[in-house]
Amino acid sequence: MDLALLRTFVTVHRAGSFTRAAALLGLSQPAVTSQIRTLERQLGRPLFLRQARGVTPTTIGDELAQRAAPHLDALVEIAEGGLDDDSVVRTLHLAGPPEFTSLRALPALTSLISQGLALRTALTSAAPEVLDGLAAGHHDLAITTARPRGGLLTSTPLCDEEQVLVASPRWAARLAPGVLLRKGAVVLEQLPVVEVHESLPFVARYWTAVFESKPTAAATVVAPDLRAVLETAAAGAGLAVLPRYLCEDALGAGRLVALLDPPVPPLRTYFLAVRAGTLSLPHIARAHDTLLRAATAW
Repeated sequence: MDLALLRTFVTVHRAGSFTRAAALLGLSQPAVTSQIRTLERQLGRPLFLRQARGVTPTTIGDELAQRAAPHLDALVEIAEGGLDDDSVVRTLHLAGPPEFTSLRALPALTSLISQGLALRTALTSAAPEVLDGLAAGHHDLAITTARPRGGLLTSTPLCDEEQVLVASPRWAARLAPGVLLRKGAVVLEQLPVVEVHESLPFVARYWTAVFESKPTAAATVVAPDLRAVLETAAAGAGLAVLPRYLCEDALGAGRLVALLDPPVPPLRTYFLAVRAGTLSLPHIARAHDTLLRAATAW
């Protein structure tokens, strides 16, 4: 059986689409379709059910994928093994949220530069965009707050991020001690809000988790970068919800004040995602393991 046909089959099985598989393989969609039909003729069985949006594997297709995929991944590992030399520079394409990638992921990965790793980054907070880029082969490794679904991408929980409700000391001084515990979110409706988007993603998540309600105020300042939100809030523009790792220094210096210390603080989970089978590539595996080890201290 032709290994090229099996490789195409496994890619389609993981991608769930001829179109997406073609992009990953660098082939045209008709070429992928032709290869799958050839393999189906050789086996005398259909491997996929064609649907309006992608394909679904048949029972035979699932069985073949389970048997063939590990061996194909092993062959890729063997083929790439000769490139796992310190004298050969391998490039890792990493995607993730701007703040987290800049302040945590990239510093952790710098230890691999001396081992022949070059880094290229794509910074975006939109999880669907990050995962689409990973699925299309634009990235090797992605940090995302959304767990990917389907067989093409696999993910591992990386770390949890605590969310903190903050404001400048000037705004915090206007709140009587304990008033938030007694009256809840209604008190905060009087304060302006600084956020990354008009939809108030961070504030809304915090309100739901802590106050079991939705915020009614509109954003006063919108800045699509949490570092800008931090600086704007510290300058006195209003309240904000920020990751603790990002605002810890500002809290310690007194530039920001935590307005509430809930018994169970809201958390947001980060996932480390890759395309199925690519952890057999040494440079991706090293970066993946390095981030997981570093995250134990985050």
